[in-house]
Amino acid sequence: MMELPEAAAMAAQITATLSGKRIAHAVANASPHKFAWYSGDPAEYNDRLAGKTIRSAAPRAGLVEVHADDMVLALSTSLRYLDKDEKPPKKHQLLLSFEDATALVATVQMWGCLACFREGENAGVPDYLEAIKQPSPLSAAFDRAYFSTLFGPDTGTLSAKAFLATEQRIPGLGNGVAQDILWTSHIHPKRKMATLSGAEIESLFGAVKSVLADMVAQGGRDTERDLFGQPGGYITVLSRNTVDKPCPVCGTAIRKEAYLGGSIYYCGGCQPL
Repeated sequence: MMELPEAAAMAAQITATLSGKRIAHAVANASPHKFAWYSGDPAEYNDRLAGKTIRSAAPRAGLVEVHADDMVLALSTSLRYLDKDEKPPKKHQLLLSFEDATALVATVQMWGCLACFREGENAGVPDYLEAIKQPSPLSAAFDRAYFSTLFGPDTGTLSAKAFLATEQRIPGLGNGVAQDILWTSHIHPKRKMATLSGAEIESLFGAVKSVLADMVAQGGRDTERDLFGQPGGYITVLSRNTVDKPCPVCGTAIRKEAYLGGSIYYCGGCQPL
């Protein structure tokens, strides 16, 4: 799956690199994947896309929205640009071949959305519909007042990780980016939301805004790859790259644990439970 910083980086790169390219041929579902979701019949994607010209792309939470004339692609998978001399991987879920012999390939790792629909139509894809109806945390509309609306009667029983990274309360914010947000706000991933003070909630809101903005500004995280297969410029504090290394603030070894069906990373010194 893709998260907001990488979606923003991918969208900017697609706009800069692919705008004006005309699609010669599209192949969808060449390698069937149990957790690849298409809108409609993927066998019809070539009829929908061949002859269309890429105009622009924009991030929509954890998806990249690509505009090709009157058609829209909503993609939440790994995307790679292939130059003329590069061959696509043997397995892929979507391949757009352009008239200049370059290509865009999408591959699903865990799960992903590969929707294709006419502009103005309902894609029928839940992730996409959620992404477009809520304000982006990168926007001015995602302010302190809006953040307060995310708290409900059951919020207090949730852990900080569950609050940030489940049910797409904040579209595009997943388990990966949540780690540095919680470290920045000095909140342990397992802390129950009911135990957070008013000051800690303020800190959490500020970290959501600032950390995501920083990740986007630096082209995504160093744990993820961009359109050209290069790692992002944001150096993660808490990730698979930093396990057992000293925290840059207090020197405590960064730990990894399994939690809520995934992994959490934390510094026991900066994020006491």
